[in-house]
Amino acid sequence: MPSIVTASQLRSVLGVSSSLYNDAYLDGIIDTAEGVILPLLTEHEAAIQGVELVDNVAYFYTVRPHGFVEGQTVVINNVGAPFDGSRAVTDDIATFYTVNRMGFNIIYSQVFTQSITNADIERRPIIPTGRATLSGKDAATIYANNQNVESAVLVVAVEVFQSRTAPGGQIEGVDFTATPYRMGRSLYSRVQGLLGNMVDVETLAQ
Repeated sequence: MPSIVTASQLRSVLGVSSSLYNDAYLDGIIDTAEGVILPLLTEHEAAIQGVELVDNVAYFYTVRPHGFVEGQTVVINNVGAPFDGSRAVTDDIATFYTVNRMGFNIIYSQVFTQSITNADIERRPIIPTGRATLSGKDAATIYANNQNVESAVLVVAVEVFQSRTAPGGQIEGVDFTATPYRMGRSLYSRVQGLLGNMVDVETLAQ
């Protein structure tokens, strides 16, 4: 279900009736738009690149230092059973260290664990990466009343709606020029100005 924009808001922007496009149809479009926008935004989350389960302890290997600590509740998504779900972190493990110019060791924690009662599962990669998000700190919660994010979601939702309903998926501009690449990389460019410094630059490493 959408978190940032409602079906009635999108319907008002599009100027269409509920008899033509019901809430379920528009919710699907909004979910698509939020799936484009929300992962770009800063939140307390980390990408999971691998998992394993040994003696009822699940190990989550993250792409970058995750920042989670023992006792925090972290929500796992897009990893698969039995790993997906919301559970407390039981340990955060330092996997390597570097020595900086001052001679101090800097420890980076890239593994955290949770308790899951299940048969052992050998370590396996997660492609594409899964997501670990601190409970209550996901983008849908943080940016629920942010007007800039709402506007960005609406922009993308309108584009998705038009690409679905235009003949052959080809949208015409105001000058009647077909624009077949509206769903391409330029889609991000059209909302970057709205999102500004809310974009998480560290996602480039994921």
